Order: sequence, then C-alpha cells, then structure tokens
Amino acid sequence: MIRKIKFSEVGRRVLKWIPNSLTLCNSLCGFVAILYTLHAHEYRLDSIINSGSAMGVFNTVAILIFSAMIFDAADGFAARLLNAASMHGIQMDSLSDMVTFGVAPAVLVVVLTDFLYGWNISTPITVLLYICGSIYLGGAALRLATYNVAAIDGSGKKNPNWFSGIPSPGAAAALCVVVFLMPQFGTFFKEYPLILPFYAALLGILMVSKVPYLHAGRFFMSIRHNRKRLIATLLLLAAVIIFRLPGLAVIVTLYVLSGPAIGIYNLVNKKEQQIQ
Repeated sequence: MIRKIKFSEVGRRVLKWIPNSLTLCNSLCGFVAILYTLHAHEYRLDSIINSGSAMGVFNTVAILIFSAMIFDAADGFAARLLNAASMHGIQMDSLSDMVTFGVAPAVLVVVLTDFLYGWNISTPITVLLYICGSIYLGGAALRLATYNVAAIDGSGKKNPNWFSGIPSPGAAAALCVVVFLMPQFGTFFKEYPLILPFYAALLGILMVSKVPYLHAGRFFMSIRHNRKRLIATLLLLAAVIIFRLPGLAVIVTLYVLSGPAIGIYNLVNKKEQQIQ
C-alpha cells in the first residue's frame, strides 16, 4: 500500500494539478502521435530510403504511445501518493486515454496498413480497414465510458486486482510492439497486411469483453510487500534488458493471451465444480 501524504485544503488544490499535469502530458503524447503519423504520407514513393523513413515515423509514433503509458501510470501513482484523487482527474484521465490509446493507435493502424499496401489500397480493402479501425476505436470508447459511469455511480470492481476486458493501454501496447518488430518481419506483413487491422479489431472486442486481465498497475505497486511479485517483476525487467524489443513484444503478447487463457481455465474449472 502507498502511504498517503496529508495536506491542507489549499495544499490539496495546488497539488492536485501534479497528477492532472501528468495526465495532460499523456494526452499531448497522443496528440503528437496522431499528427506525426500523418507525416508518413510524405514518403509515398516506393524506394528503400522513403520506405525506411516511413517506418521511422511509425516507430516514433509507437514510442510516443509507450511514453504516454508512463505518464498514465505516473498520474495515478501521484494522485494516490498526494491524496489528490478527484472526479475531475478521473474524467481527464479517461479523455486522455481515449486520445492516446484509442484514436492514436487506430490512426496508426490505418496509415501503416496503407503503407504496407504501397499506398495503393483498393476501395473494398479501404472499407474493411476503416471497419477494423472503428471496432478498435469503438471498443476503447465503450470501455472508457463504462469506467467513467462506474466511477460516478460508485459501482466498483468486485476484485480490484483484475480488469474485465483488456485495458486500453494494454491494447495499444499490443499494437505498438507489432510496429517495433515489423522491420524483422517486413516480408510477412507485406504479404499479409490485413493481419494488423484484424488484430486491432480483436483487441477492440477484448476491451469490451468479460475476459479477465491482471491489473498490472496494482501488481507492480505491491511488489514491496510480495516477494513472488518482486521476483516476477525482476525477471520481466531482465527479459526486456537482455532481449530488448523482442523481449518486450513477448511479454505484451503473453499478457494479451493471458486473458483468454485464464477465462477458459475459469470456465472449465467452474463446470468441473458444478459436475462434482
């Protein structure tokens, strides 16, 4: 547990802007990511130099989205530490997440798929691409709206250590690691460019599903009092340090797969208990 720091009423009004400022940094990362994604259209000529420049744009966008995740985690930590949580901050957080983990990844998927097609997408594929992007965006919007309603009417989660459906930062991270690894699997994605938008659509569905996902924030914040979680965290950090992007990609992908795996396990276990 985080030991909260108590302040006077005036002090709280001032200090509440610390987490709000971090939330604004989150939204600014998303805004810049959207604008920067559009720069990829400057490299429409099919050449090695321009292709590499476009991929550089997409990698930068993915880094911006990951940077926003740091601000997203930091604002919640600061709000709890400074005892400065408020309904205003909760609303700001959801609005920022919608920009950074909803709109920005959807735009990234659409423009990147256009690039994989050589900037020459047919109309039917364009419609399909927009539908997939819309499913992802809609999933993020519905999830964040549900969170806001729960915060307003007080209907909290039964188990605060678990999410119902994959959180929007996790879905965005899953798309970003694909972008990071694309240079290593460029030929594969050139042959199957629709894999990315279909993956985005699947993540959109997972966001509004009842599939259980571990609350990563609470997991990492409790490592001081839990030796097993501390060891697991150190192993994850070691994997990222040693294997870098492939290690990060494996961790994020395993997190995406963990939800359906746990959901199936719970369903089978429940049926076995009913039979017994």
